[in-house]
Amino acid sequence: MDDTGQAQEKAKEVAGQAKGKLREQVDQRSTQAGEQLSSAAHDVRSIAEQLRTQGKDTPARYADQAAEKANQVGQRLQDASGDELLRDVEDFARKNPWAIAAGGLVLGLAASRMLKASSSERYRSTALTHTNGTNGTGQAPSLAAEPMPSGASTSGGQFARA
Repeated sequence: MDDTGQAQEKAKEVAGQAKGKLREQVDQRSTQAGEQLSSAAHDVRSIAEQLRTQGKDTPARYADQAAEKANQVGQRLQDASGDELLRDVEDFARKNPWAIAAGGLVLGLAASRMLKASSSERYRSTALTHTNGTNGTGQAPSLAAEPMPSGASTSGGQFARA
């Protein structure tokens, strides 16, 4: 029983350390993000002023509103502790589980598109490497090493003798 108690105590200690590091990381990253967002809000305000000098008051008003919102969020990120931000995220997730699920779906789709695009690019670069007649070893590449197009016959039936 004593070993079990020690193991549980050690697990709690490790979990506490991990939680502390997470809070610290969230705090640092949120402060950096807040500073960047506040800087971007300042830039948008400059753009709004330029629009006003050009007589474009409606777009300038929209830019000012966007800058104000960005500045508010930036200040919140800078001022809030990691615990507060994590609590806000947890509260939002509890109140809006479908929004979290939809966000996960969107992130998953975006990741799959990026992977598909990078795989196509790798295939193209591999094909370009093989067009010079060698496979990097000074030998001609084997046809077996080349990928087959989707739906292509691999049985060789199309080459049957007449």
